[in-house]
Amino acid sequence: MLVLLAGIFVVHIATVIMLFVSTIANVWVVSDVGKASVGLWKNCTDFNCNGDLPYAHEDALKAVQAFMILSIIFSVISLMVFVFQLFTMEKGNRFFLSGATMLVCWLCIMVGASVYTHHYAGGQHAYAKSHHGYSFILTWICFCFSFIIGILYLVLRKK
Repeated sequence: MLVLLAGIFVVHIATVIMLFVSTIANVWVVSDVGKASVGLWKNCTDFNCNGDLPYAHEDALKAVQAFMILSIIFSVISLMVFVFQLFTMEKGNRFFLSGATMLVCWLCIMVGASVYTHHYAGGQHAYAKSHHGYSFILTWICFCFSFIIGILYLVLRKK
């Protein structure tokens, strides 16, 4: 049981770190032609991230930014609640609160990544020849991890 709790804790910390990296890094779409990438915050060319996004005024991008930040917040809250429940909860109870907050994090990731995929991943706003960057891929990995962790928290009992 202790090994399972430690494993869930490690995967949760990895998910939080990957969420931070995927939200902060400006590598959501990468150009196939030159050394250029587009993120949620800046447009980077030749390792210089001073350019503003050409579509920064769009509400869809602002929604993606907001939902990714909310997912980080809920993931960190879920981690703190899990640690708090681990030391204060009675034996035999389930980690409902940490599971519920992690599933809210999952929902925020789903909405943010889905909106970005629908509006910007097709290449019409970025570069003509491009592919998905590691931030985009990390976001979808965090989507899977946060769902699994949320369900495990709901099923898990303290022994």
